[in-house]
Amino acid sequence: MPETPAASAPKKVRTRHFQTAKESGIKITGLTSYDMLTASIFDEAGIDFLLVGDSAANNVLGYDTTLPVTIDDLIPLARAVAGAVKRAFVVADMPFGSYETGPDEALHTAFRFMKETGAHAVKLEGGVRSAEQIRRIVSAGIPVMAHIGFTPQSEHGLGGHVIQGRGDQVTQLLADAHAVEDAGAFAVVLEMVPADAARQVTQALRIPTISVGAGPHTDGQLLVWTDWAGFTAGRIPKFVKQYANLRQTLTDAVLAYRADVDSGAYPGAEHSYDD
Repeated sequence: MPETPAASAPKKVRTRHFQTAKESGIKITGLTSYDMLTASIFDEAGIDFLLVGDSAANNVLGYDTTLPVTIDDLIPLARAVAGAVKRAFVVADMPFGSYETGPDEALHTAFRFMKETGAHAVKLEGGVRSAEQIRRIVSAGIPVMAHIGFTPQSEHGLGGHVIQGRGDQVTQLLADAHAVEDAGAFAVVLEMVPADAARQVTQALRIPTISVGAGPHTDGQLLVWTDWAGFTAGRIPKFVKQYANLRQTLTDAVLAYRADVDSGAYPGAEHSYDD
C-alpha cells in the first residue's frame, strides 16, 4: 500500500488504506497467522493484513474442519498476533456459532475479540444472510471484513468444497457482495469463485475484494500460510502456489538433531559452559 512501504519506518495499516489501494490499483496482500513468531515475520516483510483465521482449527488444533473451533480457542491466538505486529492490520475471524443467531450475538462476539485481543477488525461469513450482523457491528465502531463465495463454515450445507458463483450463481454472488458493502464492510473476501465472476464483483463494488482462490482480478490476495510455505501435509488447494517446503526443511533438521544426539556429536565442547 502506498502510505506504508515495508522499507520505511512502520506506519500502521488502517481501513482507509484498503480503500486507497483499490482506488489506486495497488494490490493488497494478506496471510493467515496464528502466533507471534510468524506474525512478526510477515509484518516485517510488509504484508498488509494478517487474518487470525478459524483455519487454526485445521492448522493448529488438529480438527478436520473449521466448525469445532471456538471463540476461546481463537482469542489467545489473536492476542499473540496483534501483540507482535507494528504495521500490519490484524483481523480476527468469528467462528461458527458465534454470530449466526442474530446481530446481538454478533456484536457480543466482536466486542470480545476487540477488547481481549487487540485485533483491529473482525471477519464473518455470509452475504445477504449476515448483512444485519455486519451492520450492527459496524454501527458500534468495529470494522468488518466480509466473506462470501465458498464459506467453509457452511461446507455441509454447500455440499462440500464446491466452487461458488458459476453460471446463474453469479447473480446471488453479486447480491451477497452488495449486501455486505451496503451493511458497511470495509472489504470482502471472495473464496473459490471463478475469476470472471470475481472480476464482475470487483468492478461492481466500491470496497476492495480479496481473493482466496478467486483469480487475479480482485484487489488483493489472501493465503493460509501453512499451505504456501509447504508446511501442510496432504492435499493443497489448486489455487495455492508453494513458495517453500518448510515441512521437508524441518524434517531434515529434526533428523540431523536426532542423529547428532544418538552419535554423541551434540552437544559438543562448543556448547558447554565449562572453561
